[in-house]
Amino acid sequence: MSTATFPSPAVGSTQDKVDVPPPDTRFRLGTTITPEQQSCLDVHGVLHFTGVARPDEVAMLTREQDRIASALEAEGRKKVNGVPVFYGRDLQGRPLAQRLPFTTQFSDEIRAFIHDGRFEPIRRLVDQDARIGDEEKDGVVMNRYVNIPGSVYPRLGWHSDGLRDLFYGRLPDRMLNVGLHLDRVGRDDGGLRLIPGSHHQGFLSMALGKPHFVWHRPDPREICVETEPGDLTIHDGRLWHRVARSSHQGARSIRRTMFVPYLTGPFEPKHAESPTPGYHRLGALARALRNAMPRRRG
Repeated sequence: MSTATFPSPAVGSTQDKVDVPPPDTRFRLGTTITPEQQSCLDVHGVLHFTGVARPDEVAMLTREQDRIASALEAEGRKKVNGVPVFYGRDLQGRPLAQRLPFTTQFSDEIRAFIHDGRFEPIRRLVDQDARIGDEEKDGVVMNRYVNIPGSVYPRLGWHSDGLRDLFYGRLPDRMLNVGLHLDRVGRDDGGLRLIPGSHHQGFLSMALGKPHFVWHRPDPREICVETEPGDLTIHDGRLWHRVARSSHQGARSIRRTMFVPYLTGPFEPKHAESPTPGYHRLGALARALRNAMPRRRG
């Protein structure tokens, strides 16, 4: 695919007032978002905070993720509130739940954690009237990427979340993805890749710049988001981003994350009879196409 140049933000925005840090700058989360942090997000579309969750909280979240996954596997649960549970296979060929939606529905501990006061600056960053959407969209999602035969989630192709807005019948708008990282992830471990500044692209570039979900080739403009357990990242969903495959296999390749939705606008809770969103139907098709192809590295 050919590369594109993304326009800069309008004159008068945050970067005219403060020096803009590089996109891979790591910050500490305080009681407010600083001008430097705001400028990093505005210009690059990404913000990285270190040590937001304590080691004991990381252990709790990992334990709860494993417990919920085991319960869903034992039940054979295919969907939660209309949103699919992504299943692969473990090394013994047993079902392996790898993407878990609406996890707060199954865990009071996760619910209490995401409503902790330390995250108030994040909520205000999204919007003064933003709310935690643990009953909406896909809820609080927990992922387990693992590089083994049978995994449905060893990696994730390039995509922009603006496409999801189209399935909801509206034009793409800013949507901040707030992710908590539960494992140490370096470049060799795969992990999140994104193209800084690509959230400033036009609609056609967002929709057609890359084949969504099935395109995995590295981009010369991409950066690797390297994390420690307990780190929190924010990235604009309109960025082009992907998850690379780990160079390791088996347990060494596991990468666990939790994404918390912060929403504005009408309250739109999901329930057991909610239909499956169109973007998940598209994702299922993309995974089927990927699984039908010979495995390639990257």
